[in-house]
Amino acid sequence: MTITQWLIFFLFMNVVHFLMYCCFYKRAGYPAWYALIPFYNAYILTKIINRPWWWFLLLYIPVVNQLMFIVYWFQVLKVFGKDTLKNKILVVLTLGLYFIYLNFTQAKDAPYHPEHDDKDTLLGSIVFAVIAATLVHVFAFQPFIIPTPSLEKSLLVGDYLFVSKLHYGPRIPMTAVSVPMVHDTVPVLKIKSYLNRPQFPYMRLPGFQKVKRNEIVVFNWPADTVEQFFTVSKRRIRKPIDKKSNYVKRCVAVPGDTLEVRQGKLYINGFPASYPDRTEIQHLYEVQFKEGQTLGRHEAKTLKKRYDINLRNAVKGMKGKKYVINLTEKAADYLRSLSSVDNVTMFLDTTSSKRIFPKGSGWWSMDNFGPVYVPKKGDKIRLDRKNYLLYKKAIEEYETMQPLTENKVEWKDGTAYINGKPVKEYTFKQNYYWMMGDNRSNSEDSRVWGFVPWTHVMGKAVFIWFSRDKDDGRIRWERVFTTVHGKGKRVSYLWTLFVFLILYFGWEYYRKKKKNG
Repeated sequence: MTITQWLIFFLFMNVVHFLMYCCFYKRAGYPAWYALIPFYNAYILTKIINRPWWWFLLLYIPVVNQLMFIVYWFQVLKVFGKDTLKNKILVVLTLGLYFIYLNFTQAKDAPYHPEHDDKDTLLGSIVFAVIAATLVHVFAFQPFIIPTPSLEKSLLVGDYLFVSKLHYGPRIPMTAVSVPMVHDTVPVLKIKSYLNRPQFPYMRLPGFQKVKRNEIVVFNWPADTVEQFFTVSKRRIRKPIDKKSNYVKRCVAVPGDTLEVRQGKLYINGFPASYPDRTEIQHLYEVQFKEGQTLGRHEAKTLKKRYDINLRNAVKGMKGKKYVINLTEKAADYLRSLSSVDNVTMFLDTTSSKRIFPKGSGWWSMDNFGPVYVPKKGDKIRLDRKNYLLYKKAIEEYETMQPLTENKVEWKDGTAYINGKPVKEYTFKQNYYWMMGDNRSNSEDSRVWGFVPWTHVMGKAVFIWFSRDKDDGRIRWERVFTTVHGKGKRVSYLWTLFVFLILYFGWEYYRKKKKNG
């Protein structure tokens, strides 16, 4: 929707508000026309139901306002003595429009009692606990579970994260109508949790840092058209940005970088990529044992202890064979040092494929890729026959900066055309990023679906608050309450939580004992 369309919609909703409540305003001692004044009408309605003035501000926060509308409806029914089960059901089913009927037929003689009892106080506490949780979830921190091994061994399947939206700046939700604290699917019911329209324009609050190279970032998967993640379905749907599936990868290249993968090794701006502490890049390696040799018990224990690799189970009883297995470079070097091992070489996927970005080109493979320039906002790039394919999807789907709208981009007669007009160069409207998994041979990432636009960036993975092994259910205590980024080895701060809880409950016990004499 354009700004003009939103303005018309906003004014229309104020007319609807007038039709729903004008007689109730008059019954409460206010002029009926107050119900027609934008913003002020919500403030007056808050006074009518005798609630704190700042409640009305929550009516203008996306997602949260859906809960607040219901709260206000029930409060109006309560103070005017109309809070029967029938009225509540009809108000919810009609999305509040039932108030139009009540307003013109029953408001005149409705008893007005704005006082609240203890039951209202308890209900209000519960409702606002949900609203507070929703505010935190939407604008501050969101829990996230690592679902796939694309970042192992840096992050493991079964790690429970807190993702900070404050670092890069929280996005204002673009989907106007959706089930709070649910992503694209309602649990159990397995139905879509949102309406495609209306859609708010993209907006973002200020953050306190930019996305940095090598940070682990959670974002909405740009290429997402699946009906439900992890569910096999031939149906493909067009999703709003904030309802696309959540992905987590490492940002290996930021706007203005040029990246390239040569023989499985990543290069940024012509230099081998460097990684921070706690980064463990994995790749598939071919391990060839000498004839009649296998992995000894001591070597297997060393691999398990140092590198968390259980190779003995993979090669047990199979001597003199060649195996393909995921290893870090340090683990591969350790295997090379063993007398029983004949050779350890990186297994490279160097066959060009049309499934690799850009789709259909067949230029590159997963381990021989690029070079690719990552656009930054304001970049003016001259379009030619080759880079047109690199930037086509970005210009078509992401550069409109409006939800569910597209540009039409095509190449004909040696020239690029955007929405029917020939162009020689294009100026990008936003920043782009390149995301890759640390488990390089087992990660569907930007090498497959391309750039991640700034509009799709959700937040920064900052904290592991729980971790459970998906295979045996074991709690990985060494990972619980640890930071995602940082120098040196990962250190658990779980003990600080225990100390805090002991001090807190000790203080509460002492305070109550002293109060009771």
